[in-house]
Amino acid sequence: QVQLMESGGGLVQAGESLRLSCAASGNRFNIDAMSWYRQAPGNQREFVASITSGGDTTYAGSAKPRSSISRDNTKNTVYLQMNSLKPEDTAVYYCSAYTGARTYWGQGTQVTVSS
Repeated sequence: QVQLMESGGGLVQAGESLRLSCAASGNRFNIDAMSWYRQAPGNQREFVASITSGGDTTYAGSAKPRSSISRDNTKNTVYLQMNSLKPEDTAVYYCSAYTGARTYWGQGTQVTVSS
């Protein structure tokens, strides 16, 4: 089992930045990749970015210019730096961990961007 705990969400104004964190605990040694997804009200959950255990990153097209995913293996934590936030970035942001056998999810952290 892997447990994930997100933090760092909040209410910000358009143009500001946030850094989300996701701390993994439990059987974290089998994690191949960690990712961020988001879900806005009334919308499906969508992919934002991912990073493998080796540090390879993948971004959704809309996220890449303003987002950066990173990973601190010593802290078992993955980060999502989001810059120049827009109201349409408002969503619950979820962290996920993929072990090759299954995907684990965190509870999510709310990001609200006011105009």
